Amino acid sequence: MSRTLLLSASVLAAACLGAAPGFAQGFSLPDGPGKETVSAICGGCHDISRLGAGYTPDGWNTVMTMMINFGAPIPRHQIVTIKEYLTKSFPERPRPPANIIAGPVEVNFKQWQVSTSGSRPHDPWATPDGAIWYTGQLSNKLGRVDTKTGEIKEFPLEPQTGPHGITADKDGNIWYTGNFQGLIGKYDPKTGKVTEYPLPDPAARDPHTLVFDQSGILWFTVQQANIIGRLDPATGEIKLLTSPTPKSRPYGIQINSKGVPFYADFGAAKISSIDPKTLQIREYPLPDPASRPRRLAIDDHDMIYYADFPRGFLGRLDPQTGQVTEWQSPSGPKSEPYGIVFTKGAIWYNESFAKPNTIVRFDPKTQKFQTWAIPGPMGGDIVRNMAINADGNPVMANSLANQVGIIEIK
Repeated sequence: MSRTLLLSASVLAAACLGAAPGFAQGFSLPDGPGKETVSAICGGCHDISRLGAGYTPDGWNTVMTMMINFGAPIPRHQIVTIKEYLTKSFPERPRPPANIIAGPVEVNFKQWQVSTSGSRPHDPWATPDGAIWYTGQLSNKLGRVDTKTGEIKEFPLEPQTGPHGITADKDGNIWYTGNFQGLIGKYDPKTGKVTEYPLPDPAARDPHTLVFDQSGILWFTVQQANIIGRLDPATGEIKLLTSPTPKSRPYGIQINSKGVPFYADFGAAKISSIDPKTLQIREYPLPDPASRPRRLAIDDHDMIYYADFPRGFLGRLDPQTGQVTEWQSPSGPKSEPYGIVFTKGAIWYNESFAKPNTIVRFDPKTQKFQTWAIPGPMGGDIVRNMAINADGNPVMANSLANQVGIIEIK
């Protein structure tokens, strides 16, 4: 395996196989047909303990397809044996039951299966023409769903790109992070031309989430390198800023009404902002040191809402006062809140470990929750990010279910 593929496969494993608590120490593979093959193939690319994440049979089938998409050397004639071994040895971990709460709002789910199996659609983006674009992280493709006709088109990128975050500029160009190749990409839907902007620091290998501010400047996070970036599309100039807190893992990023970027420190109990003129970073500590905010949403009063992934909380930060208010997510501390948006006067997010996954609505005025189970045989697994379409409806990408969808608010 080449060094590039080995590096990408290692990052790929971290993406596909979440590290399960308690497995790293003293982890060993159970006996059974397929053990030697799994040890040789999986152990050659990543820490073998990552297998302890556990999946359903359908989940393992999807994960293996993802690995094959990205060049993992899995012999075709051993796929069934390996899948049976993984399914038996590492079943799905216990998940909290979804807490379905009735409320005043009605919704309708519309979902589309993306074209490439094991694509792992990571982030969605809704364009003014009603389409949903998505990043096929493990198929090295961008995808577009025509939500009126259901037609899906996919557009291949360079091998090993690993497109992750996605957004669009005012001219309709689609921008994405090349999560496995340390670059920002631009795709012109009119011509099919791809322009790549490599990051100037070789340590900045995993650009993550990106967002445009009101002046057309693109801001992005680089999680493992502990970096926040700024790209001027007019000149191509890129500036990289190091987070003041080591290993703070900048993750989700949003822009408030004044053009100030806020980002979540997924490796620390903090949310941070950047002064767009001086590029000074300000950190806002959260009250519980166990907090790990993952993604953010900003309401019409510039309040910062965050999904506290490991604690199962929805939180709100007032940047003017530093005051933090938190609410336990309906399905409890193991529910793993993830993608989040603000639209139509409410916060919408998903619980990515509840069974089935849920969509949650939180009304800031009444401070009441309403929830819905995401339909489908895999229960929506796993909504990693959300966006908003022109009608103000949340759109989502469901990675393990290989789907994208709309939550139509009636």
